[in-house]
Amino acid sequence: MKGVTITYDRASFADFVAQRQGPLLRFAMVLTGNAGLAEEIVADVLGRAYQKWSRIGAMDDVNAYVRRMIVNEYTSWWRKRRRLVSQAYFDEYDEQIPDHAVHHAEHEAMVARLARLPRRQRAAVVLRFYEGMSDADIAAVLGCGASTVRSHISRGLAALRLDLAAENPVIATLAEEN
Repeated sequence: MKGVTITYDRASFADFVAQRQGPLLRFAMVLTGNAGLAEEIVADVLGRAYQKWSRIGAMDDVNAYVRRMIVNEYTSWWRKRRRLVSQAYFDEYDEQIPDHAVHHAEHEAMVARLARLPRRQRAAVVLRFYEGMSDADIAAVLGCGASTVRSHISRGLAALRLDLAAENPVIATLAEEN
C-alpha cells in the first residue's frame, strides 16, 4: 500500500516459529493424515499469521490461536477438493515405507483409521487425545458447543472401535462379550 508502513516484530515471530513449528506440523499431520498437506497448511497459516503478527503476537495464547487457524484451514470448504485423499494413498504409503517396529506400525495404522473419520470428528478426536484439550477448549477451537464436541468424540471413537474390530477378530470377540 502506498504511503503505509507496515512493521512486523520479526524476532518475535521467528522465535515463535522456531519453538512451535515442529509441534504444529505434527498436529497438522495427525489432523490431515498427509505430510505434504500438513506442511502446506502450516506454511499457509504461518504466512497469514506473519502478516497479522502485530495483532496475533500480542494475544495471551498465540499457540491456541494458530492451532485454531490450522483446524479452520483444514476444515475449510474452500480447500475441500484439494484435500480428498483416497484410501489407496494410505495403502500405498504403508507399502512404500515399511516399518518393522510395532510402535510405528500401530501409529501408521491409527493415522489411516483417523483419516477415514469425517473432518469434524477427526478434529475433535485429535484435539482431545493428541493435544489433550478439554471439551470447552475443543469447542472454542471448532466453534461449536461442548455437547457437540462430546458427540463428535463419541461417534469418532465408536467408528474407530468398529474399524479396529473389523481388522482384528480377537478384539471383535471381546467387544461382543462386553
